Amino acid sequence: MDCGVLTSKSILIFLSLIFWAAGGVLTYVGASLLLTFKNYNHFFEDHYTVLPALVIIGIALIMFVIGLIGCCASLRESRFALGLFMTILLIIFAAEVSAFVLGFVYRKKVHEGLNNSMTLVFAKYNGKNSESRAVDVLQEEMQCCGIKNYTYWETTKWFNKGNKTFPLSCCKVHFSNCTGSPKHPELLNTGGCEVKLEDGLESTLSYAMLIILGFAIIQLFGMFSICVIGCRRKQEGYQPLPHGMYA
Repeated sequence: MDCGVLTSKSILIFLSLIFWAAGGVLTYVGASLLLTFKNYNHFFEDHYTVLPALVIIGIALIMFVIGLIGCCASLRESRFALGLFMTILLIIFAAEVSAFVLGFVYRKKVHEGLNNSMTLVFAKYNGKNSESRAVDVLQEEMQCCGIKNYTYWETTKWFNKGNKTFPLSCCKVHFSNCTGSPKHPELLNTGGCEVKLEDGLESTLSYAMLIILGFAIIQLFGMFSICVIGCRRKQEGYQPLPHGMYA
């Protein structure tokens, strides 16, 4: 029994199991990103900011099938199956590198364009239109008020042409007597929405990129293991390990 081949096969089987687990995790992360962009799409000028999430989900969907291919390739020790698995690993590795880079690129774009788009949406607030509903949802879920802070509303038409109150979505959830009056800031969420939205997106993207980086490192070990098995098969006298060992 060749210890190197046994170790390599064990790594490949472990890698296949990791494919299934990582596919599930990346599906969750990608879906979370898409849900975030969907809920707050009014605040993003560039719709291509969802591209990293789509790449992540695309990778995750094929990981489940690849995990099955990896198990078959390592157990049967077929040169064709090993070569196919190596090719798939290289393609996935390239896609992961692309998603990793796109995560950094579009995170910067989100930061650059978020303030301008939020200013446009907040300026259209009248309490009735779709922009108003988007702002209210954002302020309620993020527990924030205004773009930079709650005093932003004092510069808007909503405040100056109305009854000089802030939207009720600025109120803290624990105070049912809140009317949005600036005279009682203790009843309001005073923090700005821009920073909280940026932090939420960057946190999710950072989490996704960390997973991608970790899995890419594991894939490097998998590709090395395929090379070990492939080289051993060329040596005279090498016999495949009994399938019963992994049954």
